[in-house]
Amino acid sequence: MSDTQLTVTLSGGGIDDARAVVRALEGAFGAPDALPADERATVRTATFSSPPAPDAAPGPRGTGDRLSAPVTVTVQGTPQAVEAASETLAHAFTARDEGAAAGDQEQERQLLLVP
Repeated sequence: MSDTQLTVTLSGGGIDDARAVVRALEGAFGAPDALPADERATVRTATFSSPPAPDAAPGPRGTGDRLSAPVTVTVQGTPQAVEAASETLAHAFTARDEGAAAGDQEQERQLLLVP
């Protein structure tokens, strides 16, 4: 089967916060295509190629790096990828589900990660 893609969009916080969120997802999705790099950007993105049915990679709660500020994260991809990403982030950080939208083959979910 072919790989699917998970797109992660981050706003709020700094570059280190964005990188911490991306690192938290690497256990479930592997390395991203590139780490967020522009320190002056207000919105950062990362793209992961993932297996068709990724599993969440939750460690013990709160295992993610500490955030310096709230970060809004939008994950978009297959329903399985979005679910795995949401579960992984909810275990790594304190997260609030801010809503979801579903299409025929893609889903989008927004989370607010707080320090």
